[in-house]
Amino acid sequence: MPGSVPLALGLDTAGVQVPWYFRCPISLELMADPVTVSTGQTYDRASIESWVATGNTTCPVTRAPLADFTLIPNHTLRRLIQEWCVAHRSMGVERIPTPKQPADPDLVRSLVAQGPGLPALRRLRALARESDKNRLVMATHETRAALVEVAFGSGASEELQAEAMAVLALVGLGEAEAVEVVGREERVARLGKVLAAGGPLEARVNAGAVVEAAASASGAEARAVLGAAEGVMEGLVALVEEKAHARAVRVGIRGLFALCLTKENRPHAVSAGAASALARRVAEGGAGEPERALAAVERLCRAEGGRDAVVAGAGGGSAAVTALVRAMSGRAAEHAAGALVAVVGGSEALQVEAVRAGAMSQLLLMVQGGCSERAKRKAQHLLKLLRSAWPTTDCIANSDDFLQPY
Repeated sequence: MPGSVPLALGLDTAGVQVPWYFRCPISLELMADPVTVSTGQTYDRASIESWVATGNTTCPVTRAPLADFTLIPNHTLRRLIQEWCVAHRSMGVERIPTPKQPADPDLVRSLVAQGPGLPALRRLRALARESDKNRLVMATHETRAALVEVAFGSGASEELQAEAMAVLALVGLGEAEAVEVVGREERVARLGKVLAAGGPLEARVNAGAVVEAAASASGAEARAVLGAAEGVMEGLVALVEEKAHARAVRVGIRGLFALCLTKENRPHAVSAGAASALARRVAEGGAGEPERALAAVERLCRAEGGRDAVVAGAGGGSAAVTALVRAMSGRAAEHAAGALVAVVGGSEALQVEAVRAGAMSQLLLMVQGGCSERAKRKAQHLLKLLRSAWPTTDCIANSDDFLQPY
């Protein structure tokens, strides 16, 4: 509502005194989803989940060890907070919404125990789509293993297999389930077949998500098996090139990134068109996963023919340089700089183009800013490479302050 007070900013600053017992002891902000831990203390769910996720095993207030990590919703306190919000509505306070509780683990187990059937699978899919919390509840070996058996089982109908694959795409794979998929040739072949076939886009996207999940949970050897499978690499490239489907693009980028972590997959990825497709997405500004897209581009530039494919995909050398300089910010800066080294390395004309495009200021920000040491080394190497292209009147051109050994 107009003039409402953002809860995250603290309501005291707007002249509204928040009762101390409505505040989370961790964040000191109004609790939106109060939950009680085993010590009897109540916290906002997001705050205590973050506390536990960082490795803490004690209660923040009492410092007593948490007997377990079960979070019990404090419905009474939540209703009191909601009533207080309503009472202060005239002062711009919005009522906190009633949080949707995670799926009941017993319900998930019951649906899995029903065996392969469309109603149960559709219910599982609906639960997985509702929230991250539901997906976390469903991300057990029991559930995933059952879904793998249906998605890749020879006795299930295509409709059942497709539905199970859709649920797997949402809940992901653990290491054990990834082994069950990658370790069986016919299962890998099925993923390639679904990805490469001209079937429904949703089925291809789900298969791509399962490939990415399996690759992310596996080692280099398993990723090499996936990358070499017929239709897998080509299918992921086709997803990246889907112009009107954001999820397809994201899945394709994530899948190619995961597979290209393994060096043996990179030549095949280049020949399948991955380098040019990813570079085109970066140049167009339509990469839904810019950091992963640029990381894959950087790796593919090192493969035979990769650099030329990236330049062609971006629309030429100048366009590639401009796109990479533009992407040289945030978490993707390191990979943009690494790819730019490969693109301009053998061309004085492109080095001049990089300077004109503003690479110098971006690189100096990387060297002076809070980037990782590896990112700084790449920036320093690129600064040294571009030094001959700097204008002679530029005082930086005569300074070695930022040029350290690569």
